[in-house]
Amino acid sequence: MSETNRIEYKLKLTDGLEKEVVAFLNYREGGAIYIGIDKKGDVFGVDDLDSDMLKIKDRLRHNISSSAMGLFDITQENQKGKDVIKITVASGSEKPYYIKKYGMSEKCCYMRSGTAAEPMTQSIIDTLYSRRVRNSLHKLPAKRQDLSFNQLKIYYEGSGLELNDQFAKNLELLTEEGKYNAVAYLMSDNNGTSIKVAKYNGTDRIDLIENEEYGHESLVKSTKRVLDKLDLENTTFAQITGKARNTRRLWNHVAVREAVINAIVHNDFTNGIPPKFEIFSDRLEITSTGKLIDDIEKEDFFKGISAPKNPELMRIFRDLDLVEHLGSGIPRILKAYNRDCFIFMNNFISMSFPKSEGSFVKDGGGQTSGQMGGQTGGQKPLTKRQQDVLTIIKETPSISRRELSEELGINQSAIQKHIDALKEKNHITRVGGSQGYWEIVIVEN
Repeated sequence: MSETNRIEYKLKLTDGLEKEVVAFLNYREGGAIYIGIDKKGDVFGVDDLDSDMLKIKDRLRHNISSSAMGLFDITQENQKGKDVIKITVASGSEKPYYIKKYGMSEKCCYMRSGTAAEPMTQSIIDTLYSRRVRNSLHKLPAKRQDLSFNQLKIYYEGSGLELNDQFAKNLELLTEEGKYNAVAYLMSDNNGTSIKVAKYNGTDRIDLIENEEYGHESLVKSTKRVLDKLDLENTTFAQITGKARNTRRLWNHVAVREAVINAIVHNDFTNGIPPKFEIFSDRLEITSTGKLIDDIEKEDFFKGISAPKNPELMRIFRDLDLVEHLGSGIPRILKAYNRDCFIFMNNFISMSFPKSEGSFVKDGGGQTSGQMGGQTGGQKPLTKRQQDVLTIIKETPSISRRELSEELGINQSAIQKHIDALKEKNHITRVGGSQGYWEIVIVEN
């Protein structure tokens, strides 16, 4: 494979690395640099993989301005039996990026042109600077300065990392004046950001039946709680055939996880509006505030070309393994859903995932369907009260006996009898004990 406008090969780690990275940061599509491959595409590998990867991270962190943290990934690849280093670079939102020691001038501002990093003219530099984002999170001072970060430290420790006394500077939680910035505010133990997960009884927003709030805490903790909530709501239906028992969730688990994290990491928090998550009877909707960055077209977006709106958040989420690689989220979603699930508006981007309830794909590509609480083969018919219990369990798979009792206005012992009957008649099974959820069983005709 030869070099392209988005691929650069370098046989060894040289002094010219920053130049190539700056060129990709300033390029609308970003790109990738491979260390250990020559210009002809022949693979030679690197001699000291770990040392070179550490050197690259340190150089890109200290030698480029504006900060490139959160805008690059450094990974190892094995090609033709040899280890090479891949540096994935996203398009940045604070162009022009430049080599710090030379200042913002024609001598240090580069942009990718074909397969080369070409110096910018002063006119282009001035134009890009005039369009630079002024209200990015790391530049905005936090609403409060009395912030604590115990939750963030716990999550870092859980990932095998430790935040030292310089963590605020290292994670870019400070403004140029040394005050906590808006990123720090979002990551702090106690803030004013609230993320809601709403649930409706129908296909519109008229009949609200549940409104859970996750917020006033570290954005990392809120994200994990939203993921846990949607995982509980993502009921697994079981299909029992003559010899097998197959399961399928309401929504694709990987796509939902990627959509949640994308909506949070790329949300425009500068206007104070958090992303929202809404469950309808026929779909899951996830909406984030903001629009595509000016340089990114929809086609680029669907290809996974990355231009993080909040690179500081992206960096922290990657540290904690909530994000795998730059640009990996959208392609993962598109493996499960088509492009029509994305809705682009002037100030919002929404994703709508239809429920796959009761529908299963056979090996031959044909369709088979089951019925909720139905009169299907292998399942006995239900009484009216048992149907009521089953309907509520379907809507809230994690519901407790006490909550069922309150919902239907009957005592818990009667609820237990109905649950026992539903299990005996092969309509539900329990997954995960007292902290688990109910699984709806669908038997194929």
